[in-house]
Amino acid sequence: MAWQVVLFFMSCVYVSSALGQVSYSIPEEMAKGSLVGNVARDLGLDVKRLKSGKARIYTGEGTEFIELDTERGILIIKERIDRESLCGQTTPCALHFQIILEKPMQFYSVSVEITDINDNSPAFKNNEMKFEISEMINIGAKFVLEKAFDHDVGVNGLRGYSLSTNNAFTLIPYRIGSSRNVEMILKQHLDRETKDRLSLVLTATDGGDPQLSGTIQIIITVLDANDNAPVCTRTEYKTNVRENAAKGTVLTTVSASDADDGAHGRIQYSISNVPDGAPDLFHVDKDSGVVTLKENVDYEKFQHYEIDVQASDEGGNSDVCKVLIEVLDTNDNPPSINIMSTLSAISEDVKAGTVLTMMNVQDPDSGENGKVHCVLNDNVHFTITSTSNNILTLVTEGHFDREIASQYNITVNCSDEGVPSLSSSVTLTLQISDVNDNAPVFERSSYEAYIVENNTPGLSIFTVKARDADWNQNARVSYILEDSSVNGVPVSSYVSVSADSGVIHAVRSFDYEQIKDFHFRVRAQDGGSPPLSSNVSVKIVIQDQNDNPPQVLYPVQTGGSLVAEMVPRSADVGYLVTKVVAVDVDSGQNAWLSYKLQKATDRALFEVGSQNGEIRSIRQVSDKDAVKQRLTVIVEDNGQPSRSATVIVNVVVADSFPEVLSEFTDFPHDKEYNDNLTFYLVLALAVVSFLFITSLVVIISVKIYRWRQSRILYHSSLPVIPYYPPRYSDTLGTGTLPHVYNYEVCRTTDSRKSDCKFGRAASQNVLIMDPSSTGTMQRMQSEKNILDEPDSPLEVSFVFS
Repeated sequence: MAWQVVLFFMSCVYVSSALGQVSYSIPEEMAKGSLVGNVARDLGLDVKRLKSGKARIYTGEGTEFIELDTERGILIIKERIDRESLCGQTTPCALHFQIILEKPMQFYSVSVEITDINDNSPAFKNNEMKFEISEMINIGAKFVLEKAFDHDVGVNGLRGYSLSTNNAFTLIPYRIGSSRNVEMILKQHLDRETKDRLSLVLTATDGGDPQLSGTIQIIITVLDANDNAPVCTRTEYKTNVRENAAKGTVLTTVSASDADDGAHGRIQYSISNVPDGAPDLFHVDKDSGVVTLKENVDYEKFQHYEIDVQASDEGGNSDVCKVLIEVLDTNDNPPSINIMSTLSAISEDVKAGTVLTMMNVQDPDSGENGKVHCVLNDNVHFTITSTSNNILTLVTEGHFDREIASQYNITVNCSDEGVPSLSSSVTLTLQISDVNDNAPVFERSSYEAYIVENNTPGLSIFTVKARDADWNQNARVSYILEDSSVNGVPVSSYVSVSADSGVIHAVRSFDYEQIKDFHFRVRAQDGGSPPLSSNVSVKIVIQDQNDNPPQVLYPVQTGGSLVAEMVPRSADVGYLVTKVVAVDVDSGQNAWLSYKLQKATDRALFEVGSQNGEIRSIRQVSDKDAVKQRLTVIVEDNGQPSRSATVIVNVVVADSFPEVLSEFTDFPHDKEYNDNLTFYLVLALAVVSFLFITSLVVIISVKIYRWRQSRILYHSSLPVIPYYPPRYSDTLGTGTLPHVYNYEVCRTTDSRKSDCKFGRAASQNVLIMDPSSTGTMQRMQSEKNILDEPDSPLEVSFVFS
């Protein structure tokens, strides 16, 4: 028996596939888990592809009767299939669905035809039918019997009727339209007196194997007298109605006539047969025969109806009028949009033509009412293409930039061509994921910052800021100090940059006098892969701080010596005594110097120029003025707070040099000074004698050495390279002292009694800048040897100890 079932199944299944579509045919009522077909083999797909593509069945809004076994690539029965419940009388009956694959997105259409088996017996709505027939009725009178219905189709459907054996009636089947009716014909007169009641059995059979049947009991009561039956004016009445027609709408009016008079000729109308599933849709007025709409009809369920209106008289005679009702479609269904598969996010560098969504769009209306067109609210980045009947795909078109739009709300509007048009829409949300396609951008094209010198190491100078239009990790900016050098020193020893915040810190304390500004570059780099970067030029300007006091260049202050300036008693008002020369290594107003006379022996005698430091007399010198004048001059800069230096200027008011000497030798320690002088003279004489003897010995040795060398060179061919000692260039004086003072000294054997004569100011003073020093100025004396030229005038500065 099992083999017979298998052979029956195999004989009913056939497969056809073309262009990505496969069809199967199976009988209804198959058990759950039964094989439908090997869809992987029939579609030419690998079972691995079904697994990797997450294959699934899409049936829309219908019930899923068949499921996909991705392990074996076959279709099996999921739910019991009853063809009569699924399709009714419609043939052929088929299930249509799609198999959806992902990565890449694909679909295949599958059609499974459900064939009928003889699982339904013919049946009647009622258990019995009753007729009241006059004994006067003529032979050949017709009596319409109730039709049987069989849910099966084809050979398994209703095939015929048979009547139980009797002498009075026989059956004559006939067909009107698509319905098979049966009539019972009187073949001999009835005799109420002989038999007033007949009981017959009507049997309906189908054409299946084995054959099935159904029965109904016919009860006939024989009446007396009424011998004319009603006759329909027309055999068929055709009409149509729109599916949106209101209840009570008149469809048609049937009419019939009866030749009898009186009560036997009064006709009443009733609906004798209606299609299965529509028993309460129509109504007929029993007196007028007006057929009206009792409930709303739906074109999508039934397109036409056939009903039987029976015209009967009171004597039991009747005739049947066929009413054919055609339902007209109206645009009462908007398009239905079903999402089969969709992507929720794509990267901004996605290629054009990428499939985002597959949709199934259907409209159950017919004709123009069922034609659907879909459009998008954004046709710049997306487009809709039709790949199959009712299947639409949403694909990319154009370039995406997440920095401009990170999300798209795509609205698909579908409308039919009915009047008025009906539409429906669905909104899809699509996220755009970021790609590292934007380099960091600094807020400024270049930066310039200022910092005051003598800063604390680690001080925050300022912040560079760059922004990246990308998102998340791609927008995370790090700051890097690019390698460079400042005066041969790596820039990293001057400043550092915080990688996260871009804050620039000073690594060392800056000195304006050493470096005034420097440049470097900072690179901003994002966290993408690969990373993108940009750089910016930064200039740091060191601002001066008043951290250096003025330095006095003249007069030179010595620890154990006394420097004095001589002013003759005949000097006029405004006489230039000397000039205090000072410098400040700071800059700007921190280096603007001013001079003030802080202390003086006689404040009424001298003044100091506040801008140039010149010390001049402010009145005529008198005999009452002290010979020794001590002036304390303070030099201040203009910084905040200001810094200052103090210099002491000694001025001698005298007309002759001996007077000056006598004045400055009258100290309390003259005796001590003479003793010390004698000691130093003896010591100097001993040292000079030693040096003379040593020099004499050295000169004689050198002479002998040179004589011997000349003898050697005379007998050799080597060139003689003369040696010249280095010469030192002097810088002519254009210094801060505009004049020097020349003195003529007349020496005697007693140096204390020598005469001194002031000479006029001349421009023969020369200042030498020692290259190895940091700015100390020295007065250069004349190179004349006093011992060699005793009577010559000497240019000298007086130094008194």
